[in-house]
Amino acid sequence: MKKLFKILLFLLLAVVVLITAAVTYVKTALPNVGPPEELHVKLTPENIKRGEYLVTAVANCLDCHSPRDWNRLTAPVYTDSLGAGGMKFGHEFGLPGSYYASNITPYYLSKYTDGELFRAITTGQNKDNHPLFPIMPYPNFGKADKQDVYAIIAYIRTLKPVENITLPAERDFPVSILINTMPMKAAFTTKPSEKDSLAYGKYLVGFAGCADCHSPTDDKGTPLPGMDFAGGKEFHMYTGGVVRPANITPDVATGIGSWSKAQFFAAIRKYQNMTTFPVIQHNGYTTIMPYASYSKMTDSDLTAVYTYLRSLKPVKNSVVKFEPDAK
Repeated sequence: MKKLFKILLFLLLAVVVLITAAVTYVKTALPNVGPPEELHVKLTPENIKRGEYLVTAVANCLDCHSPRDWNRLTAPVYTDSLGAGGMKFGHEFGLPGSYYASNITPYYLSKYTDGELFRAITTGQNKDNHPLFPIMPYPNFGKADKQDVYAIIAYIRTLKPVENITLPAERDFPVSILINTMPMKAAFTTKPSEKDSLAYGKYLVGFAGCADCHSPTDDKGTPLPGMDFAGGKEFHMYTGGVVRPANITPDVATGIGSWSKAQFFAAIRKYQNMTTFPVIQHNGYTTIMPYASYSKMTDSDLTAVYTYLRSLKPVKNSVVKFEPDAK
């Protein structure tokens, strides 16, 4: 019996040592996507123009990295503090902790070289070699065309500096450890020709991160198999109620399968000319869809997005887009 007890004790100690070694490795040796490259992004008019379009109409960087008025429909950004950061992504969005969008104006980013910023955007490893939680969509940007990422860097370098220090992340266990494994090396692609509407539409949808909101997940945030773009992911709003993004697969009954291109355009641009958004009463209808940004897409780009979405596998999934909290 004593011999068995010693064996079990030895095995237990071995397991503890292995776990400790693994945690130590993850916490001290990771992330490790490689050093930032030597890079100097040219602030040419062409680069800045392309970057402005991507930031404000496709990637929607300012929708996350600017303070927003959550008491109004669509939670419009405060235009006097574009890029100042501070938006919270927490448990109400089904995330394991609280994460705050960083300040991306030159007030903060002047500390970054172009190479360090490029690495953070495309791999999730920041200037100080710390990991970013993938609510920052670096897995998407790491699959983009390098030239488009350069353009984004060029444009945000021109933003008005806004003095704002954002809060540090508060990570739940075990994400507080596992987050070090999340940054990944980029796998860049070449932007398809705009004449290839299907391929270019897929590129834009990936860049815009449509699947991130429009694909339902389990309670750990893992996308449900076979439910890509089928809608239903829950977001608990500060004003009360639950918002669920729509099914945007081409299912006729529950998705956009019966929509014409004109109807798709109208849906994306329905708030395009609204300058003052109505105040939301408690438990009143609202949405997190970044209409203000996507409505700026060109007709040809929206056509490409529509073409790609219509090519997806139809998934039958009826979504209640807004549900007030129980009284």
